Parts: sequence; C-alpha cells; structure tokens
Amino acid sequence: MIGPRDVSRRGFLSTAAAAAATASWASIVPDRALGRSGHVAPNEKIGLGVVGIGPRCTYDLKAMLQFDDIRCLAIADVQASRRDAGKQLVDAHYGNKDCVLYRDFRELLARKDIDAVIVATGDRWHAAASIVAAKAGKDVYSEKPCGITIAACQELADTMQAGQRVFQAGTQRRSVPNFQVAVDMAHRGKLGELKTLHASVYMPGLDNTWLPAQPAPPRDVVDWNLWLGPAPWRPFNQKYVDGGWRGQWDFDSGAKLLDWGAHTVDLCQWANQADDTMPIEYVPSDRNIECRYANGVALVLDFLPLPFGDRAPHYVTRLGTCPVRFVGEEGWVETGDEGEVLAHPESLRKEVPEAVRRVRGLDVSAHSRNFFDCVRSRGATAANATVMRRSHIACHAAAIAWILQRPLKIDPKNESFIDDDEANRLRSRAWRDWTA
Repeated sequence: MIGPRDVSRRGFLSTAAAAAATASWASIVPDRALGRSGHVAPNEKIGLGVVGIGPRCTYDLKAMLQFDDIRCLAIADVQASRRDAGKQLVDAHYGNKDCVLYRDFRELLARKDIDAVIVATGDRWHAAASIVAAKAGKDVYSEKPCGITIAACQELADTMQAGQRVFQAGTQRRSVPNFQVAVDMAHRGKLGELKTLHASVYMPGLDNTWLPAQPAPPRDVVDWNLWLGPAPWRPFNQKYVDGGWRGQWDFDSGAKLLDWGAHTVDLCQWANQADDTMPIEYVPSDRNIECRYANGVALVLDFLPLPFGDRAPHYVTRLGTCPVRFVGEEGWVETGDEGEVLAHPESLRKEVPEAVRRVRGLDVSAHSRNFFDCVRSRGATAANATVMRRSHIACHAAAIAWILQRPLKIDPKNESFIDDDEANRLRSRAWRDWTA
C-alpha cells in the first residue's frame, strides 16, 4: 500500500557499540525501566511528534499539551502556514522556541527522541502515515477515519500488531461519560436482550470531479506531491488544500459514511460486545443501511440530513452530533454529543449520574490520556487497532453496499464479501508511489 521506500530517507540505523551496550544493560535492568523495546521509562517524558496539523489536530494537541509527562518536540506538515501556526501554539505553551518543523514527516520519524506521534492529516494519509510511523518504532494516535479502504484498515491493524506498537483511533467517544453510561446499560442487561442499534451517519455521496488546474506553489509553501500522498495524482487547486477535498472519492472515506460512522458504528459495536466481529449482512435503502449481526441484533445506519419529515428517527433530531440509540426487549437508551442521556423505562434515567448529563462528546482529554498511559504500560487502548479494524470495516462494507445498491454478505473471519467479486474489488484501491 505505502510504496517501496516507506522507511525514512535517513534510515534508522544504530551502531554496533550501542547495540552491545543495550544488550549488556538488558541482562541487568528490565526493558521497561530502561525505556527499551518500545517502553518509555517511568521517569521520562514521552516525546511527541505531530504529523499533519490542521483544525482537528490543533484541538487534539491543545488537550495533549496539558499533560505534564508529554513533551511535543516537532511538527511535520506539507503546508508552511500550518507548520508555523503549530510551532506558535507549542512554543507559546512551553515558553520557548524549541519546537522543530519539518515539511517531510519521514524526517520527524527519524528522530530517536520521538516516542509517539499523532497523525491528523487528511483521510487519504491516515493509514499510510500511521504504518510508516509504526515501522519507524513509534506509537500512534490516529485521527479517524484511520483507513479509507478495507485493505488499508487491515494493513494498519496488522502492522501495529506485528510491531507491537500502541495504537489509538481518534474515536474519542469511547472515553466520554455519557456514551460510556449508555453502553454500560446495554452490557449490564438493563435494556433486556438487545434488538436494534441505531448509528447516525451522513447521507452518503460520491464525487470525483476535478477542480480546475492552478499553478502549484513552491514546495516549501505547499508540497503538492506529499499533500496527495498515496492518493491518485491530480493537478493542484488551492481549494483542495483549504479543505475542499472532503467528499472526494480519491481523498475521502467510504462515500462519507465514516465521517460520523467511525464514531457511531464503533459505539454500536461496543454496545453489542462485537469488537472482535462485525455485521454479516448489509441492505441499503434511500433512508438507511440495515445490517445484521450473526447473533441476530440489527444495526441501522440512519442517514443525515433526513428529508423524511415525521418519519425521521427521534434520536437524531435533538441530541447533538453523533447520536446513537440502543433498543432492547425491555427498554432503550439514546445519547449524543450534547451529553443528555434519554432512557426508557423511567427507572433507567435515574441511574444516569447528574454529572454525566452535560459532558460534551468532543473532549479528547480522557481519550488521549488513555493513549499515553498505554504508551507507558504497553497495554491495549480503548480504541485499539482491533477495535478500529472491525468498526471501520463494518462502515466500509455498508458504504460498498450503498455504492452498489444491493444487499451484501461478508465473512467476518476473512473480511471478504461472499459471492460478489465486484464488491470485493472495492475493498482496496491502487495507491500512488508518493516516496519520490
């Protein structure tokens, strides 16, 4: 997927003397105490690098900078204006001018003092940059969607497992109290046997029109080759760089379904205790995509905006962004980013702590704290690579069913569609060699 030269141009070499010294100390002091073998020593700050810094990353980074045991050391971005804005943010926080800037993120990854990176590029880059970072020995917090194809999600998860890297998908609602309360009700049987899970998603769409070609700026201003990365080549237009790539098939993910679905389907997966599997059937319509798990539970991806008047599902109309609804034989619960938790019967509402009711789902502090704690402990994060793989692939399978406008069945073990070659071809895309 990534190309033949996915390792830093500098290489990641160590001397024989350093290797011998490491081996000698390792026989006396545990790796965890030394900070070797992927561990950060307990008394050391975690060196953080940033790969891609736009509005979303700025939000994430502001939360991460508050942690005393984290030190942001460097930022890589293909746009000079974003690099400079990121440096201003970091240097102002630390009261110095130490943050180092790179145009090419491979140079950042070559630094031995970088332990972990946040990857917050455009969607087209998330998987590729995360994989290169993992192969460079870095732990990864990746914004979602973490991969824009099924194959990208598979390769990403496999790479993290093979390299024993800590990975956190930026599906932060797993770490937000109101969503945790709703899932806990499902897990404790408060709803009775689960029947239907509702995940709100954007109305799907496909667009691959090209904007008019414009002269590309100097490479130090915008590196157009690295901006495109693994996506197919097309001529430069400033609107792409300014955010106009969204909704474009070459740059976006799953016909726009993963913009919210990476969050909401993930929460439904969690409520159904299905982190190691996914729905096996996907049936598209003009209002939604109805999916079914092997255990009989239905997962409904409800489209937004909903031009259906009174037929619009109640839960998507008042609870804020990324709402979900879990329905069982004996009750239901629904919540969204406004923090309110609605439940039936009334007795369930009394179980929601008052402090939980107005916690917005956009706060990433707890989710990023979970990531850094796992960087130290080498434990599994709340949204680890396996969790990401299953929920993202479920979204992609639903998107492919919508694109083809026909029901699909998938084998959750090998993550391939059953008796549908056309659907299976859509599991992957050809990637451009961006490494020149």
